[in-house]
Amino acid sequence: MKRSRFLLAVSVLTVGVLALAGCSAGGGDDDDGGGGSTTVTFRTWDENAAEAYKQSFAEFHEKNPTITVKIDVVPWSDYFTSLRTDVAGGNADDIFWINNSSYGSYASGGKLIDVDKALGAGAKKAWAPSVVAQFTQDDALWGVPQTSDGGIAVYYNKKLLADAGLSESDISHLTWSPNASGDDTLLPVSEKLTKDAAGTTADESGFDPSNITQWGYSAAEDLQAIYLPFIGSNGGTFQKADNSFTFTNPKTEQAFSYIVDLINRYHVSPGAADTNGNGDFTKDQFLQGKIALFQSGLYNLANVAGNAKFEWGVVPLPAGPAGAVSVTNGIVAAGNAHSAHLDATKKVLKWIGSKEGNQFIGATGANLPAVTAAQQTYFDYWKGQGVDVSPFFDVIKDNPTIPAPTGANFNAAGSAYKPILDEVFLGRLPVDKGLAQAQAAANKAMAG
Repeated sequence: MKRSRFLLAVSVLTVGVLALAGCSAGGGDDDDGGGGSTTVTFRTWDENAAEAYKQSFAEFHEKNPTITVKIDVVPWSDYFTSLRTDVAGGNADDIFWINNSSYGSYASGGKLIDVDKALGAGAKKAWAPSVVAQFTQDDALWGVPQTSDGGIAVYYNKKLLADAGLSESDISHLTWSPNASGDDTLLPVSEKLTKDAAGTTADESGFDPSNITQWGYSAAEDLQAIYLPFIGSNGGTFQKADNSFTFTNPKTEQAFSYIVDLINRYHVSPGAADTNGNGDFTKDQFLQGKIALFQSGLYNLANVAGNAKFEWGVVPLPAGPAGAVSVTNGIVAAGNAHSAHLDATKKVLKWIGSKEGNQFIGATGANLPAVTAAQQTYFDYWKGQGVDVSPFFDVIKDNPTIPAPTGANFNAAGSAYKPILDEVFLGRLPVDKGLAQAQAAANKAMAG
């Protein structure tokens, strides 16, 4: 789940001296037979984080001159497919980023290093508790926490807001209600910010939904940024404690119906034909000045700051009947239990789990470090850039959260339910019928 999704290509970065050896399956450490050099490979999907790791591993190499770390950046769109293939074939990197929804099967299959055993059970005291909890299974921690996402908030385009006669105060406390009833303010604001080619807004007569040039809001089939927060904010659930899915929960169904209506009934968000198969579509449209309100997380902060050609800001997540309920997530670096050089791999894991090793991804503003002692570097960076990141943290400080998806077979379950949700978001399958089908398919895959 989520996850920085803005990668465009595969690239390889080499840190320190030239790599002398590759990764192969086996046990124990290998070297070149002469100088005793070992190369540890590290895989991520985040180019910004990779640049930060480049600096971190250069410092690590100075302290450990016999170990070189080579970074592989694999695009988000291919990341988990290639990882699954490489793990199954015994060709996985020594260390790789993994998210909460994907690690379970690797942990239960004996593919990951038990961090508690490798670094000591006390090591986790230095890391964000929420991330530790997400990656603990069978009373063991299966990765070294690297990033913590905070919560979800809303990026906004200041010019588009001003053009519509709105100010930040008009969007700072947005609310939504099932069926767009009661005190719903999200829909009216989104309609005012949506325009067709003639400049007619979605709240005016004559609006042409077939020729939209600007959308007010970024509703889409996006688990982390959109539908989990809507479900939580309506008091719904996504899974039970046993990891079975609860799509037919009445409040969950209401949340999905509201999102689908924003797209297909009110036309204030891009069509699902564009967004279902492209997780970057709404982000790209926001950066192009074609979406006024872009709901997302910290994982897109560096991307927005580096690529937006307009003035922008951040406001809190819209509140539903149950409040503004966000999901919060994290990323760990998992160690390959079948690495050919386990000792060197464990040394790298220990380094990136320290303040010294983890602070680099905060110092560049790329990600919020999951090592708590290193987090101030992130806050200092964005304060220096004049960016207020408090909405991402206030939402999880002042409100309950909805749990991130979990389960050893979650990837299989996601693959089973997504094609059905695609049809729901396209408007080709009624919400209630589609959610019932999606739930059945997901639970069957989860049990499999």
